[in-house]
Amino acid sequence: MLRPGVFDVLNEPTKRQLQIQKARSFEWFGQTMASLCWIISVFVYESDVGLWSNGDWLQLAAASCWFVSNVAALVSIEPSSAQ
Repeated sequence: MLRPGVFDVLNEPTKRQLQIQKARSFEWFGQTMASLCWIISVFVYESDVGLWSNGDWLQLAAASCWFVSNVAALVSIEPSSAQ
């Protein structure tokens, strides 16, 4: 007979399982795709980086920070912080 709580530990999802679950969530996927589209749009709008204004650089920085934040949220998941 197992001690109380052993099944809870055995059934706890792994970090990788939690990351996959998060990446498949509508919220995470939607935010990540939106940030990638924003990054791409900066280059589509003006492909010659030499002609970029400060606003273009700020748009790229904001979109990139948003994307990095989404990736960091995925990487930093720990099994004990299951949602």
